[in-house]
Amino acid sequence: MSLLSPAAERTAPAEPSAPSPGGAWRARLNRFDLKFSPYLLISPFFLIFLVFGAFPLVYTLWVALHDWGLSSGTRDWAGLGNFDYLVHDPDFWHAVVNTVGIFVLSTVPQLLLALGVAALLDRRMKASTFFRIGMVAPLVTSTAAVAIVFTQLFDRDFGLVNWLLGQLGAGAIDWQVSRGWSWAAISAMVDWRWTGYNALIFLAAMQAIPRDLYEAAAIDGASRIRQFWQITVPLLRPTIVFTVIISTIGGLQLFTEPVLFGVGSSNRMDGGSMHQFQTITMYMYDNAFGHDRYGYGAAIAWALFLLIIVFSLVNFLLIRRAGDAK
Repeated sequence: MSLLSPAAERTAPAEPSAPSPGGAWRARLNRFDLKFSPYLLISPFFLIFLVFGAFPLVYTLWVALHDWGLSSGTRDWAGLGNFDYLVHDPDFWHAVVNTVGIFVLSTVPQLLLALGVAALLDRRMKASTFFRIGMVAPLVTSTAAVAIVFTQLFDRDFGLVNWLLGQLGAGAIDWQVSRGWSWAAISAMVDWRWTGYNALIFLAAMQAIPRDLYEAAAIDGASRIRQFWQITVPLLRPTIVFTVIISTIGGLQLFTEPVLFGVGSSNRMDGGSMHQFQTITMYMYDNAFGHDRYGYGAAIAWALFLLIIVFSLVNFLLIRRAGDAK
């Protein structure tokens, strides 16, 4: 006989029941899911990078430590001999100067122009979708087709650019012979191809900026130019850092445009008769596949890898310091 009243019996807490085996198993699965699911979801990227990125990088270093010839079958240990030769190789440093020069001439105007184009596309305008899609057109165009067209535009005798210069009273320019002018012609190809791509990236970041900031600035009397420099650019700093690093990686690996620009020469990898527009990747390809010096070509590849890291870090620090100064 219970000593509790019926009401007390109804409100009395029930004794805890022992957990079922199925419940304990589900709890362990939940804990496993919370701890390891993120790692499992991102693991495909790292596995693919390990196979197609890290392994080729390490294997390239191994090849760079040998006098490696594919057709000759040479596999002699060279240690740091290829790197020592590279440091004292004037042709390599000539290619470095060419690469950096083309990179600066193409990347700086490209990003500035892309920022301006994005600011214009961010405003209310008719057929804005059409113009935004048009920004992608150069990107989907074949690089070979772009290079062939621009090579014809910059032809010495029948090119449209020289014809326009002639109309202005200037003399014709031999774009392939002159080192500086060849850089400018190749940079024009790169700018035309990639400006729209970067503009769309900037545009996407601009549209994420709250419009209240612009409305408040307009009430305070700030002009559009001042709003752009005081609101848009500071808030776009992470996006600018991203585009600068991506442009640095692509600019220092420039290959297709200068190769096709040298059409008509005996060896396109020479970058002109005096190597005036030969880039690092062209010099690497010429040594590895043209002269069967795979060991030295691998050393050049590693030098390019380190150069990209240095330039990316320098650009990141400069942009970060400029942002902190504001």
